[in-house]
Amino acid sequence: QVQLMESGGGSVRAGESLSLSCAASGEISGVYSWAWFRQVPGKQRELVASLAGFSINYADSVKGRFTISRDNDKNTLYLVMNNLKPEDTAVYYCAAFLSGPDYWGQGTQVTVSS
Repeated sequence: QVQLMESGGGSVRAGESLSLSCAASGEISGVYSWAWFRQVPGKQRELVASLAGFSINYADSVKGRFTISRDNDKNTLYLVMNNLKPEDTAVYYCAAFLSGPDYWGQGTQVTVSS
């Protein structure tokens, strides 16, 4: 199993920045892809950014503003969010994908006011 714990959410104004962290533990050697998702009440969870080996992908809505990275020594996934917009308001989840089940963190709230 893999345990994921997000941190770093909060409330900011439009144009400001936030950094999210996701500490991973457990059987992480089997993880082949890491990702950040977000979800707004009443809407489907959407992919924000993913990292698999040297391949990184971003949702069009966050390209140029968000950066995903991973520190293998610290077993931590990061999401740096710059120039935040009110539409970025959501609960953000980190996820780890293995050949078997997927694992998700508990989520952290990001609120951006105009």
